[in-house]
Amino acid sequence: MMKVPFFDWAGLYAEKADEFTRIFHETASRGGFILQRDVEEFEENLARYVGAKYAVGVSDGTNAILLGLRASGIQPGDEIIIAGHSFIAAAQSIHFGGATPVPVELDEHDWLIAPDAIEAAITPRTRAIMPVHVNGRVCRMDAILDIAKRHGLEVFEDSAQAMGAKFDGQGAGTIGRWGTYSFYPSKTLGCFGDAGGFVTNDPDIYERVRAMRNHGANKEKSIPLDVDIWGTNCRMDNLHAAILNFKLGYYDQAIARRREIAQRYHDALKDVEDARLPPAPDADNRYFDIYQNYEFCHPERDALRKHLADGNIGTIIQWGGFGIHQLKGLGMQRDLPKTDRFFRESLLLPLNHILSDEQVDHVVASLHAFFGGR
Repeated sequence: MMKVPFFDWAGLYAEKADEFTRIFHETASRGGFILQRDVEEFEENLARYVGAKYAVGVSDGTNAILLGLRASGIQPGDEIIIAGHSFIAAAQSIHFGGATPVPVELDEHDWLIAPDAIEAAITPRTRAIMPVHVNGRVCRMDAILDIAKRHGLEVFEDSAQAMGAKFDGQGAGTIGRWGTYSFYPSKTLGCFGDAGGFVTNDPDIYERVRAMRNHGANKEKSIPLDVDIWGTNCRMDNLHAAILNFKLGYYDQAIARRREIAQRYHDALKDVEDARLPPAPDADNRYFDIYQNYEFCHPERDALRKHLADGNIGTIIQWGGFGIHQLKGLGMQRDLPKTDRFFRESLLLPLNHILSDEQVDHVVASLHAFFGGR
């Protein structure tokens, strides 16, 4: 029987194994391990691709957020508004940056942070809004920027799942003061380990983050006697940068394939009673979605998941099936009924540019088989 794993980890390498092996060999043979030309080239290419003035390669997306917060002067007692429908990484970075994450409700149109919920959560301690662009779609940045301007707040973007996505022609991560990306292997642009990116148009923020990722070192990679910034060690590995540079060369084709598969899923589910779907690829020309995931909702989610598993189709309930607002032990508990309903019904289907047409056909046929009998 046809198998469709949710993510084919071995296939990630097998896709272009000869090229990847060549890149590893060439990079390692010249001793290109830490902050060599591959990182510098990737930073230039990343900034150019997303439309930012500056980019910094770092160890992972979580540390990218933490460095951005520290570079922005976030202080203990500050509050940062974030969606309950988000991975814990952003909230952790806010915590370790000294501030308090404040989870708020999602918008049921696209399951991203709801602008009206942001406004309702603002207090005298609110310092910033952190929209998290989930599943490859950009949040309502026009409304968010308007709220921020009226209340004197910063906007920092967690774009871990949205590199290449756009809103009104602007790239995710380039609309607020700064933005971050994850290059974890399963991301739309992934390497073979942990890596992340930080982008900004602010030269001061750029200089601080670039220094902080390498112990406060200057461009010559040494610690100056007059260093006045506490740094850490969260550099991007040079081998990862070499792979990412290569993958960036065909990233647009990978996104196009994801959008094609997303349209297939949309067509298969659009007439299903009680199904709640993400916007289709061309539903609104203000958005360009890259479909890091295809996540939809249905009241019979658990029965559907079993049906798909019986057909050797892997699925995932994102982030364990709960939002960060439910983490009582971390003090983020909030009453967010729309988000709670979402997690009771949501499911991720396999979606990756290395899926074959036959695998996608099998998923679509299995969806038809399940819902056709209802």
